[in-house]
Amino acid sequence: MFEPPDPPAMPPLPLGIVLHSGDYSRAHYALMMANAALAMGREVVLFATMAGIGAFTRDGWRTLGGAVADARLSLSGVAGFAELLAAALEMKLRLIVCDAGLKAQGLGEDDLDPALPGEIAGLVTFYEAVGDGSIVFV
Repeated sequence: MFEPPDPPAMPPLPLGIVLHSGDYSRAHYALMMANAALAMGREVVLFATMAGIGAFTRDGWRTLGGAVADARLSLSGVAGFAELLAAALEMKLRLIVCDAGLKAQGLGEDDLDPALPGEIAGLVTFYEAVGDGSIVFV
C-alpha cells in the first residue's frame, strides 16, 4: 500500500521573552527559558524593558539585588545569571533593549554593558523578530 512521505519538518517558531521586571528571580528565569528554547533549536529574542533593563546595564544583574540568590543557586548546582547569559549569547540569543524603557528609567545607551551584544529598538522591531512565534512576559 502506498503511503505518502512525511511532510518536511518546519523549523520551530521563534520565542519572544519580554523581561519587564527588575526582580532577580524573574530575570534569572527569563534566561532559563531562553537557554532551554535555544538548546531546542528555537530562535529567542529577549526584549528587556523598564526595570528589566537593569540586568543589562554596566552594573548588570547585581543591581537587581540578586547576588545572594545567585550564590545560593550556584551552590545548589543551578547555573547563575552570568553563566546563563553567557550560554544564551553563545547560542545566539538576540537581545533587544527597549528604547522607550531606557527613557522611562532615566537611562541611556552609555548605561548599558558595552560587552553585551544587543540593540536598542522598540516593540515593532521585537514583534517583527518574533513573527508568528510565541511571546512570554516575565
